[in-house]
Amino acid sequence: MGHEQVVFCQDPATGLNAIIAIHNTTLGPSLGGTRLWNYSSYNDGLIDALRLSRGMTYKSAISGLNLGGGKAVLIGDASKLKSEAFWRRYGKFVNSLNGKYITAEDVNTSKADMEFIGMETEFVTGKPEYMGGSGDPSPVTAYGVFVGMKAAAKKAFGSDSLSGKRVLVQGAGNVGRYLMGYLTEEDAVVYTCDINESKLKQVTDLYPKVKVVANDSIFDLDIDIYAPCALGATVNTESIGKMKCPVIAGGANNQLEDEDVHGKMLQEKGIVYAPDFLINAGGIINISVEIEGYNKERAMSATERIYERTLSIFEVAEREGITTQLAAMLMAEKRLKEIGGLSIGM
Repeated sequence: MGHEQVVFCQDPATGLNAIIAIHNTTLGPSLGGTRLWNYSSYNDGLIDALRLSRGMTYKSAISGLNLGGGKAVLIGDASKLKSEAFWRRYGKFVNSLNGKYITAEDVNTSKADMEFIGMETEFVTGKPEYMGGSGDPSPVTAYGVFVGMKAAAKKAFGSDSLSGKRVLVQGAGNVGRYLMGYLTEEDAVVYTCDINESKLKQVTDLYPKVKVVANDSIFDLDIDIYAPCALGATVNTESIGKMKCPVIAGGANNQLEDEDVHGKMLQEKGIVYAPDFLINAGGIINISVEIEGYNKERAMSATERIYERTLSIFEVAEREGITTQLAAMLMAEKRLKEIGGLSIGM
């Protein structure tokens, strides 16, 4: 995938088993969150790190940020591993890269964890507000997904209003929960599912109108918009065959199991797909503002531009007769090549 560097970090005393993948630093230091997940195999964790870090390169490039793409995955059970020692040992590994990689929050990591990491390195973002950080980036990520979804609705339905639209938000984590908040405010009909019952209860307590559905029946629903907000690869040959929705627009990374195969399948089926790295860039936009000196209003304003970028990607894809995924990738690669002045392996 054209990575510059992949670092394997282990510390038996704390149980730390980490992979830091640095994909590209043409535009600036690589930035991407740290994901803590109990992968079924070490190889699964490595593949996730490689795919996610590559996605961050595209995300920063298409968003006009002077940042590269990186990502870290920590392999293991979050409920057993988290401790001050664990995070500080990881912080030392991040620090050893001398700023080539800047970390942030991701799945199963929090601003409190970033605080511990920050005790060992300055190359961490998403720290608590009282430390001068921007805190949890999830609300801004969700807002970017929301405006990207509105652009996709305009393309598919002729109007960007989501009032009355039936939207399935797959995943009730931080991004999914905030996205459901934006959707309910606009009077969308919202469905959700998650493997974590406590997350579902948190959502339904906040938004009583949200309807919980079974994980194995989501593609049987007659919906307008599918919003994947959990792990990747949920848009695949099997799921596409079942889909009835005209639009896919969500916050998960790497939603297409195979970019070439499944992007084309969606195009042939007439489903409007808003590329994930295009519309879920709110988090990294938020963090880029934090690096410069955080201002929430500026972060939200910059994230709102996702709407126009998404519409422009739809226009390019239609004009060139290519998938929206490819149109977005080409736009990102164009900026990388122009700024870098060289051809990079993608």
